[in-house]
Amino acid sequence: MEQKHPLPPFTFETALEKIQLAEDAWNSRDPERISKAYTTDSEWRNRDQFVNGREEIVKFLSKKWERELNYKLKKEYWAHTDNRIAVRFEYEYQNKEGNWFRAYGNENWEFDENGLMKKRFASINDLPIKEEDRKLI
Repeated sequence: MEQKHPLPPFTFETALEKIQLAEDAWNSRDPERISKAYTTDSEWRNRDQFVNGREEIVKFLSKKWERELNYKLKKEYWAHTDNRIAVRFEYEYQNKEGNWFRAYGNENWEFDENGLMKKRFASINDLPIKEEDRKLI
């Protein structure tokens, strides 16, 4: 049986650990690695897109990082309950034309009993920035 520690029910400390593990995985920009943190039938809403299952997660993230170059993410704890965690985040990236952006957002996560994320709902807004205004280097 697949498990991703820490497992729910989450404490404040294990919620923080889960968030840091997610941040580290996303900053690896490795879609296969990231997909392993989700259930095989995971449901996502990412902006206006709906993604279902690991195979779609890998495709989605692969396309994302073809467009979003030099990606760097920071996640922060917002709240948690037994099997849910809410985070706020910001990330920066550069497009193929060389322009920089900072994306701000919130995510709501729901985990199964094995610590795999079964639902991820993300609301995200992008803001053009100048390279000298980058914070996440």
